[in-house]
Amino acid sequence: MKGNKDERLGTAPLGKLMVSLAMPAVAAQLINLLYNIVDRIYIGHIHGYGDVALTGVGVTFPIILMISAFSAFAGMGGAPLASIQLGKKHPDKAEEILGNSAGLLILFSIILTIGFSVFKTPILYAFGASDTTITYARDYIGIYLLGTVFVQFALGLNSFISGQGEAKIAMLSVLIGAVVNICLDPVLIFVMDMGVKGAALATIISQAVSAVWVVRFLVSEKSVMRLKVQNLRLQKDVVKLIAGLGISPFIMQSTESFVTITLNSGLQQYGGDLYVGTMSIMMSIMQLIIIPIQGITQGVQPIISYNYGAGKKDRVKGTIWRLILSCLLGTLILAGIAILKPHVYAMIFTNNKKLVELTCTYMPVYFLVISIFGIQSACQTVFLALGQAKVSLFIALLRKVFLLIPLAIILPKYMGVLGIYIAEPIADFISVTTTGILFAVTMKKVLRNM
Repeated sequence: MKGNKDERLGTAPLGKLMVSLAMPAVAAQLINLLYNIVDRIYIGHIHGYGDVALTGVGVTFPIILMISAFSAFAGMGGAPLASIQLGKKHPDKAEEILGNSAGLLILFSIILTIGFSVFKTPILYAFGASDTTITYARDYIGIYLLGTVFVQFALGLNSFISGQGEAKIAMLSVLIGAVVNICLDPVLIFVMDMGVKGAALATIISQAVSAVWVVRFLVSEKSVMRLKVQNLRLQKDVVKLIAGLGISPFIMQSTESFVTITLNSGLQQYGGDLYVGTMSIMMSIMQLIIIPIQGITQGVQPIISYNYGAGKKDRVKGTIWRLILSCLLGTLILAGIAILKPHVYAMIFTNNKKLVELTCTYMPVYFLVISIFGIQSACQTVFLALGQAKVSLFIALLRKVFLLIPLAIILPKYMGVLGIYIAEPIADFISVTTTGILFAVTMKKVLRNM
């Protein structure tokens, strides 16, 4: 029975299979996005200080991204490897990878909780907080950090559920937590009058519910690969494999944290709190655009990995091209709304007219090239799915570390605050172009050797 579940990755019609796995994954990613987005929507509408509180919570975003980056290191680094082992009919090896990934998540949770809790105030100031916003930032992240282990397990281990073709189960694990979050937010923020503390508490409670669901499934007989206590002990060779592939998604997400720090600091220096508020909104909108695309790639990745492990070249090629077209169409539509109708997005997060107007002024520029970013997202996932760690790592570094951060520091010296917003489309264009070229060259070699 277990074998039939994962074997359909190598036998079912590609179109139907991709839809059946991608749609629940997209839903799961969108639902997961609600954890932060719903918080910000409610916080932004708190009477009397919502705009200031929203800016303060936005400053905590780099820490949240960093926590998610470590979950991606273990989860997205391990899940494709486990899928490849399932394709090779080696379930025991897949379970070793799953167990070691879980062990890493526990280790990361301890280090991150202690480290950020001790140094949160100086870190938040470095990330762009002001004396006006520091209280809200500190209140939110102080509670959020208490649930780090739940975030790590909910995000990191869920990849192993979707990685075995159980996209609907993976979606439900996120849906359950999101429903809890949506229900608790208004109660804790407004009824209990806890403000940003209530938003943070609602988030970690909901993540705890998701984490319990994920672990319960992975230890059950329903899972193709089982989470076992004896596999939690870290093995050097297994961790090395996970790290080799996980470093790329880790850098993709952790550098997003450094990007946010750079942008917030620059906006504080050249503009002020209101400009930092625009970035808080636009980062949320960026998630609204990118997260559905990540859902498509997450859902389709197991198909590529499994068939690559099984040596089925035609299914690998067919899946890759369908993935690229789907992701490109997605970003064209979602980013197109931000470019042509910025008010549609901006007014979701605040009723402050000045903040809405300022956000709408810069949003079309900021999101200009994100419209074709689906190409890079798809190619990045293909490299990960095929175990091409080095190429994936270079692409992850290129856009943010080599391009966006330096541009965001240099351009405002000559263009003022506008330079910070323009840095994004310049970095995106160079990165997408480079990724396309590398993809064309690398895929010929990989497919030829299958």
